[in-house]
Amino acid sequence: MHATVITFPGSNREQDVARALRRAGARVTMGWHADHELPDGTDLVVLPGGFSYGDYLRCGAIASRANIMAATRRHAARGGMVLGICNGFQIACEAGLLPGVLMRNAQMRFICHLQHLRVERNDTPYTSAYRQGEVIEVCVAHGEGNWVADGETLARVEGDGLVALRYCDAGGALVDSPNGSVNAIAGIYSPNRRVLGLMPHPENLVEPLTGGTDGLGLFQSLAAAESLLEQA
Repeated sequence: MHATVITFPGSNREQDVARALRRAGARVTMGWHADHELPDGTDLVVLPGGFSYGDYLRCGAIASRANIMAATRRHAARGGMVLGICNGFQIACEAGLLPGVLMRNAQMRFICHLQHLRVERNDTPYTSAYRQGEVIEVCVAHGEGNWVADGETLARVEGDGLVALRYCDAGGALVDSPNGSVNAIAGIYSPNRRVLGLMPHPENLVEPLTGGTDGLGLFQSLAAAESLLEQA
């Protein structure tokens, strides 16, 4: 697995996600927002968390128009994989790679805490290391994580099984989203399940020193997904 992690002005989680990928066994190249092409052999593009372009206009709106995003859209159109975490999820939605938009948290304040999530399916390159329905604990840290979509889009996302993760309690029961996101949705897939956007930060829970390892499974899944990519 060759992952390219994109840095935008204002990114602050790119090194965290690069470390998590390397810890899982992936090869990582750092990309730059002004580049016009992805590095040769890129399997996975990662749009990391942070405050790209200072979150001016709408979060992710300016970043979605960066040079590298045209190459990222071409990569996704070929069946390549794209992972957007937090601000990266916002960028992916603004770039048209995922449906819906991320709005201000319902409480109108930034949230930062550990959070339980339920893995809705484990038959994707992002979740094969987990069990379906498994409860994991990672962290959330965002001010605009309220995923909103019109009724038709929401019905399609739910009906086609494109919800990746939902906010839950330690026993797996769904809870009110900490940010107001509809149906406790914490992350969604594209229709071909090659693009994943999620608000929580699995990259920060990959070793015991930082408080847990529940996030590591996502990166281990990706590192083992090369055979799936070859079939694309």
